[in-house]
Formats: sequence, C-alpha cells, structure tokens
Amino acid sequence: MKTILITGGAGFIGSNYINYLLNSQNDDIKVINLDKLTYAGDLNNIEQPEHQNYKFVEGDICNLKLIKELFDQYQFEEVVHFAAESHVDNSISNPSVFIETNINGTFNLLQTAYKLWMKEPFQINEKFSNARFLHVSTDEVYGTLGETGLFTEETPYAPNSPYSASKAASDMLVRSYFHTYGMPVITTNCSNNYGPHQHDEKLIPTIIRKAIQEENIPIYGEGTNIRDWLYVLDHCKGIQLALAEGKLGETYNIGGKNERQNLYIAQTICEILDDTYPRKNNDSYKNLIAFVKDRPGHDFRYAIDASKIENQLNWKAEENFESGIKKTIQWYLNKYTQ
Repeated sequence: MKTILITGGAGFIGSNYINYLLNSQNDDIKVINLDKLTYAGDLNNIEQPEHQNYKFVEGDICNLKLIKELFDQYQFEEVVHFAAESHVDNSISNPSVFIETNINGTFNLLQTAYKLWMKEPFQINEKFSNARFLHVSTDEVYGTLGETGLFTEETPYAPNSPYSASKAASDMLVRSYFHTYGMPVITTNCSNNYGPHQHDEKLIPTIIRKAIQEENIPIYGEGTNIRDWLYVLDHCKGIQLALAEGKLGETYNIGGKNERQNLYIAQTICEILDDTYPRKNNDSYKNLIAFVKDRPGHDFRYAIDASKIENQLNWKAEENFESGIKKTIQWYLNKYTQ
C-alpha cells in the first residue's frame, strides 16, 4: 500500500482532493492528512473521516521535528503539498506568517523528502523509485495581465502581494530541488478555485452568505477585476493526473477558461438566488451589491493557458462557470440555511 502525505488537507482544495481520493475506491493508498487547523482548516470538510485508509495528524509544516517523525514513521512515497497561507488581504496586514509557512514550511518538506528518498543528488533510493512531490501553487505568482494575453508556464514571475511573493519563492525552492538534487518534483499553478468547502472569507461564499443574510455584498473598486474560475473538482482531477503522469521537474498550469469580472460573479449569483431562494421583500439580491475601497495592489486580471496539461495529459475542465456555480450555490444554501 502506498502512503501519501497531504499537507493542508483540512482546507478548501486539500479537503476536496482527499474526498476525491477516498471516493475513488482505491484501496492501494493510505492518506495522511497533516493540517495545522488554522481558521482556514475544518475537519468537517472531510466527508469520510472514519475511512480505513485515512488518518488525520494535527501539526504545522514549520515544525521540522514533526515532519521528520512523520516521514520516518510512514515512509511517504508521495507528497501533495497544499498547506499555505493564502488570503491576500491577510498577507497585506500580517505578511510574516506567509513567509514562515509558505517558504520555510515548504523547505522543511522538500529537505525531509530529499533525505528519505535520495542517497545523494540524482541518486534515488530504489525503495522510492516512484516517489513524487507535487507542489500546489497559484497563478498569482505571474502578477497581473492587461486586457489580453494568458499566463503560460513560460510567463516570467512578477508577484504583487506578500502572498504571491511567498508562493513564488516556494515555487523556486521546488524547482531548485529538481535541478540541484534531481528530486522527483512537479508543480501546478491554478486559477481561482470555487466549489464546496471553501472558507467563508472568499469571494463566492461571501457573496452568497451576505445575500441570504440581507447584508451588503462588498465588491472591491468597480468590480471590473477579472479572474479565471476553476471548479475545485476539476482542479483535483488535474492534480491527480499531474501526479500520476506528469513529467518530473515540469510545471502544469490548470485553469478553467472561465474569465469573469467580479461584478458579473456577484450579479450571476444574485440572479440564481432570486430564482432559488427569493428575498422576502421580493427585491433582487442585486440591490445589496455595494462597492468598497479597492484592495492595495489589486491585480487587474488573471487568466491561464491550460493547453499544456490538456495536450500532454489529456485533462479537461468538465464544468463551465455557469454549471459549476449552480452546484456551488446549492451547497452553500444547504450549509447556511440549515
């Protein structure tokens, strides 16, 4: 049985990935979920916590002693590294924790995996000949786009927030371990995810929650900032493909080809709620939209070219935004109204 370490598995994307694995009926894997359980982690996100092939460990990737103990105990053959501080506003007000977790924590995992898997640079231990370290990153490392163009794997890094700068640094660490030591690493950079189990602070859950609570729906600036939206299950499937079939040392961009302005996101959610969960006063939820002062250094547009993973690994997003958002809204209605 192959044992996999998943860091940050109680968070949004990590928990969806664990649920995807446990629902796959693959009895040949054992999943160890390491999560610090900060505000962004919730064990209720795991749908099968009693699954025989699943174990949760509460801990911090910055705790090198714990990381070494876990690698010694479980002899991990794969690492899927989600754990990160990821909220841009928080990185502006308190950047130090982003540096510690996203950079130093990633280093701890890389170095510990190297010590277990490799005899010396470019000499892997036979027992770990199929080992893989997949680092989950973000399109924000590329900076911002104008009205045209797409981020590709060749786009120069130009991070504009402490969050994206810390993720860019962690990407570079992963890259260095491949080129310096021959470590079996793969990196994925994704566009904005949405779907079940996302933290309440994020844009789409905030819009839904504020709307049904009859509160103003805050939209930065004029709402013209554009993001490429990716349904979280599509992302999880892309990660699994990259882990199983991706070329070592490579980066794969995973995007949904669903560019939407933030204002469009809010208006679309309001229209769906108008039909499925109408207000008592019969007004449209759109009347709750309120524009607020823009975020410092707010990137204008992100959009990913996912042709590499599509062409090389045959991945394709199954959901477009209009289909995925309906599923997402229903999930949050069940959460917020029960």
